[in-house]
Amino acid sequence: MTVEIDPAGIWDSEAIADVAAATFPLACPPGATQDDIAAFIDDVLSAERFSEYLTDPNRTVLKVTHGGAIVGYAMLVDGEPADADVSRAVTLRPTTEISKLYVLPGNHGTGVASALMDAIVERAEAAGCAGLWLGVNQENVRAQRFYAKHGFTKVGTKTFLVGTQLHHDFVMQRAL
Repeated sequence: MTVEIDPAGIWDSEAIADVAAATFPLACPPGATQDDIAAFIDDVLSAERFSEYLTDPNRTVLKVTHGGAIVGYAMLVDGEPADADVSRAVTLRPTTEISKLYVLPGNHGTGVASALMDAIVERAEAAGCAGLWLGVNQENVRAQRFYAKHGFTKVGTKTFLVGTQLHHDFVMQRAL
């Protein structure tokens, strides 16, 4: 599958928010309620929020397009981790967080996510980062396998709030 991966622009906010709304529920643990998932999407993954992310100088949103449509995206956050548990666990500096990395279900297993990860690594290396880190739900074994395949190892844990529910994530890190 041929895809293009480019930095997103403010004009992509609505399309990326649509992809986020379709993909985020797939990564949630089975115990997450529909109300909490919907609240998270409204609060964190709306087109308005993506407009904010796209104008934040510490964030980069990469979009994956196929046939002119956005089929996935990643959001990267440069700088020190804000969470104290993450800051202790992540040992490579300077670092970039992979805050979000999602691909629409019809594109799973096609190499789209791997191409996106390659673009993330290339960007981080060009920026002089020593490593990348991310949080992944402890019950999301498929995502954990994907990240391990791409050189990430578990280095700690953190919590993640979805609506009113606190979830537990592994912190994973990769050296560049």
